[in-house]
Amino acid sequence: MNLAANERLELLSLARRSIEAGLREGRLAPYPGPAPTDAGPRSCFVTLRIDRELRGCCGTIDPERYLAEDVWRNAWASAFGDPRFTPLTSAEYPRSDLHISVLGPLEALSAGSEAELLEALRPQTDGLVLEHGGSRATFLPAVWEQLQRPADFLRQLKLKAGWPADFWSPQLRVFRYTAEDFGEGE
Repeated sequence: MNLAANERLELLSLARRSIEAGLREGRLAPYPGPAPTDAGPRSCFVTLRIDRELRGCCGTIDPERYLAEDVWRNAWASAFGDPRFTPLTSAEYPRSDLHISVLGPLEALSAGSEAELLEALRPQTDGLVLEHGGSRATFLPAVWEQLQRPADFLRQLKLKAGWPADFWSPQLRVFRYTAEDFGEGE
């Protein structure tokens, strides 16, 4: 990972341009390309905050596009497509801050029990993906700021997936990843 400072600035600028195009056009504008920072497919999340409060967060777990295009699409989705929020307005836009999390590769974790999984987690470092029966949920490593205890982190992720907090299944698939985080004003 480890993007250079100028690459980070280019990706933040690209995210801004995507949102501005969405405000002008009312839809996802075509990706303008080319992608000068891309070495290959990468996945990311773009988080939008207003007055330090979450206003949208969308992303991809599996690398399907080059990073710049993923940033373009996820910035638009965070501003206009996050189902938890109404679409961003022109009045809100000047108060918004962007944050990008570039995900590292997924690492499968083998855990026969919740206790084993909790032991394997690296607080403040790991993002986590849980998959079972067609449902999939993730928490970025940044979520550790709000949920500092591994048991709370895991319990809330299960709830996010729509499962009971005490859910466990031998068919549960677990992956961890790291993320390179950067944002405006950092």
